[in-house]
Amino acid sequence: MKRQYLNRIADQLLRERLESSGAVLVEGPKWCGKTWTATEISKSQLYMQDPDRQVSYLKAADTKPSLLLKGETPRLLDEWQTAPVLWDAVRFAVDERGESGQFILTGSAMPLDNAVQHTGTGRISRLLMRPMSLYESKESNGSVSLKELFDGKTAIDSFSELTIEQTAYAIVRGGWPASIGESRKNALRHVIDYVEAIINADVSRVDNIEKNPARVRALLRSLARNISTLATIRTIRDDIAMGDDDQSISDKTISQYLNALDRIFVTENLPAWNPALRSKTAIRSSVKRQFVDPSIAAAVMRLAPEQLLEDFNYFGFLFESLCDRDLRIYAEAIDGQVFHYRDASGLEADAVVCLNDGRWAAVEIKLGSREIEEAAVHLLELKKKVNTEKMREPSFLMILTGTEIAYQRADGVFVVPIGCLKN
Repeated sequence: MKRQYLNRIADQLLRERLESSGAVLVEGPKWCGKTWTATEISKSQLYMQDPDRQVSYLKAADTKPSLLLKGETPRLLDEWQTAPVLWDAVRFAVDERGESGQFILTGSAMPLDNAVQHTGTGRISRLLMRPMSLYESKESNGSVSLKELFDGKTAIDSFSELTIEQTAYAIVRGGWPASIGESRKNALRHVIDYVEAIINADVSRVDNIEKNPARVRALLRSLARNISTLATIRTIRDDIAMGDDDQSISDKTISQYLNALDRIFVTENLPAWNPALRSKTAIRSSVKRQFVDPSIAAAVMRLAPEQLLEDFNYFGFLFESLCDRDLRIYAEAIDGQVFHYRDASGLEADAVVCLNDGRWAAVEIKLGSREIEEAAVHLLELKKKVNTEKMREPSFLMILTGTEIAYQRADGVFVVPIGCLKN
């Protein structure tokens, strides 16, 4: 029986991009639903990895790639990077036709820099697609809107039905569309299979450079141990050397492997925010280490949901990763990006959502209620540090939690359960 399509936030984003661009490139990790979403919106499809037709498709790409572009528009070219010449063929066809909404390209790996002749600027719009947020998987009730908070709505009294046990399961299962609604056994198996494919094939296939699977596994385990932290390459190298993987990896090799993981969208680190401050305070520029989905870390460490409930310290790091994933999905839907902040004094904000019109909001992420008071103090202190003569006042300050009740504190800080949030 065909699985029911679950609406994605990317659906509307893709339609909007098709209205303004000749072609749209939908990028993201394998299994995040790119092909499913693009198929729903496209009028004709070309699946480059169809085993019955791949050989003939590749021959056509080598001799006359324009043959593969024929079909009702928007036409889907799935896993286009299998034949990189399609990029330049699409760019040329868009110029020739002079119309928007001609092609959708999907890809789960960035091709090598010299694989295409032109960037596609002005013709091909890019859309990054991630695994599903809790709102898309219907585990968040969406009673608190990020957009409405930016627009000044303060009445957020609502209640999350998501329990701490369900949150642990959502982290370990991940936001992979094929796992939503599956049995627990199958859902948890999916992400383990995904990780094994990364280790044994995908990370080498992306740049055609063979990589040692044992070293890739050791690196992924170190990234999992250091998730939601500012771990440097040196920290990761030392962690691997001290771990139980019996591996030694040079800084250069780690950098090469990290680059490959970035290219297949397995890792998505959070960049540092660099605001104008009232005083001269050094701001940390290190990225915060994240996978594109927290389930990757759980699968690498072979953790079941029950094990997270026995280790709330690590649970907290994975919960932060879950929140970062959802915030990025929601922020992109309202033309925004997500950063983190940490300065030399130790003051930090786990996430800073910045819209492209200059509005911003600082977010602290806390799994339980014990740290809410301290988190509010940090957010208010950051607000005082920012030079509002050069930047806007924050649209709001928010503590994103694994608790149940959404409300606004007397000091103006919002407390929002992740089970209430949407774009």
